[in-house]
Parts: sequence; C-alpha cells; structure tokens
Amino acid sequence: INLLGDNPLIGINDDRLGPRFPDMCEPYDRRLVDRGLAVARANDIVAHKGVFVAVAGPNLETRAEYRFLRLIGADVVGMSTVPEVIVAVHCGLKVVGFSIVTDMCLPDALHPADVQKIIGIANEAEPKLRTLVGGVLDSDEVRSL
Repeated sequence: INLLGDNPLIGINDDRLGPRFPDMCEPYDRRLVDRGLAVARANDIVAHKGVFVAVAGPNLETRAEYRFLRLIGADVVGMSTVPEVIVAVHCGLKVVGFSIVTDMCLPDALHPADVQKIIGIANEAEPKLRTLVGGVLDSDEVRSL
C-alpha cells in the first residue's frame, strides 16, 4: 500500500520503459513468492506473506497511526520497497519482495525505538536473507522467466 504521498511514475512517461498506467493488481509474481516460501521452509527460516505499507518517515509511527495502518490491512510498515515495486512492475519485471521485521508494533505496548537494537536484528537476519535471495535466484522459476 502506497501511503508515501508520492509516486515514482509521476511525470512524463517513457513508453519504452513501460505503460503510463501499469496494472498493479498483482505486483508480486506468485511463482517467485511460492519459491521464496519454499526456500524459507527448506532452511527453517520463519516467513510469512503479508501486506507492506510504505510511509514517508523518517519518524516512526504513533500508536494511533499503527492502529490505522493495521485497520487498513497493514502487516508491515516501512519507508521503502513500494516505490521500487511500482517502477519494476512499470518496466515489466517480475517481482518478489522480502522484508526483515526489525521492530514489532504493538500499539498498546509501544516502547521507544532502540535504533541500535533494530540495526543488530537486521545484521543478524542478513544470512537468512542471503539464503532466501540465493535460493530464489537459483531456481527453475527464475530461469523460466
């Protein structure tokens, strides 16, 4: 869900790159998503499908904002990913997305963000992300695209 208040496709369209109005009904390739989940299962990596909401930041959200985002279907909130997916779909690329959740949002038990802890969790997750990306890239699903 794009709540950035901006869109990377605003401006003059270059038809060589993609259509003026790309269809976003299925931005993530189902085969690649399924492959990513299979790689996760095979490597004992906890993975879920979910809805990513992009917000502008750089501040973190308030309790009320988290509640609103959950109400509209958000499972994960971040400040990136969505513009890149929009551009990739515009260009006709097949897309799969992986997000490392570094901070749980519990609006009724919200605590100040510990940026060092968040960075530490991200660093710990890097080997798992490498496994996921490598497993998807080294697959028949990717070779058949």
